[in-house]
Amino acid sequence: MTTQAGQDILTAEESSLSSFAGPYVTEMLGRGQALASMPYQAYMGPLTAGQSGLQQQAFQGLGALQTPTTPQTTYDPMSFTGAGTVEQYMSPYLQGALQPQYDAAQRQADIAQQNLQSQYGKAGAYGGSRQGVAEAELQRGLLDRMAGITGTGYQTAFEQAQKQFNEEQRRQMDAAGQAQRYGLDVLREQQAGGGTQRAIEQQGIAADIAQFEQERDFPKSNALFMQSLLQGLPLETQSYSYYEPTGLASLSGGIEGMTSILDILSDVGSAGTGPTGGYSQATQSAALQGQYDYYVAMGQNPTQAMASAKADLGIG
Repeated sequence: MTTQAGQDILTAEESSLSSFAGPYVTEMLGRGQALASMPYQAYMGPLTAGQSGLQQQAFQGLGALQTPTTPQTTYDPMSFTGAGTVEQYMSPYLQGALQPQYDAAQRQADIAQQNLQSQYGKAGAYGGSRQGVAEAELQRGLLDRMAGITGTGYQTAFEQAQKQFNEEQRRQMDAAGQAQRYGLDVLREQQAGGGTQRAIEQQGIAADIAQFEQERDFPKSNALFMQSLLQGLPLETQSYSYYEPTGLASLSGGIEGMTSILDILSDVGSAGTGPTGGYSQATQSAALQGQYDYYVAMGQNPTQAMASAKADLGIG
């Protein structure tokens, strides 16, 4: 905006701390600066719990475990009908089961023969042909009975031997499987224990890194803390407009109080009527303009400023 005298009206804004918050903010900033200036206080205690006593014992036990050897984990299947295998498993049964049956059959045959001889002796035909035939028949019956015992015994012995063989093979296979599972369990438990140890170690490393970063960023944190104290302060904004003063108005504005431009002109010294008597029209106009600019700069509107300037110069 430009006045008739060719002067521009300027607008400016000024922000200042609200008066009601001044003492509190000043005290707060002082305390904040004191806190930010304090040196870093490091925590000197342990950052992690570490391994417990029970964990250490468990780790020591896991470290002492040994995986099974190859022979312990290997199952070598055998053939029941292989050379010597059948006899190996049948012989103990035959020796323990058939011989008592043979002895029992022989005793029964001996008793029958005695009874036969007694009968022929009483009949007066002892040693005769009929006795010989009867004893031969008795002997044949004994042989048949022993043959039956042998056949049944061998069949039973074979079945029992095969059953025993299969049972032992199963046990060997189970033992090998258990040894293998035990080996895998050892490795699995050692791996799990190692994972727990690694987690504990990693926790300690992470705590050390966090402590290092905290110490490293301490100055930065203090700067951010100081910056945060300046945020959200209660401010007041004032806007005002003024005319750009002329050189003469600037001169008059620099004099303390309400000094009139006539006081400056009076230093030159000249007689005349009235405050402006003796001065040329150009000088009076310049003086009037200077006073007018001064009062506008002081906040008066144009009408008030003109009236005040004329009053100072004594112009009706």
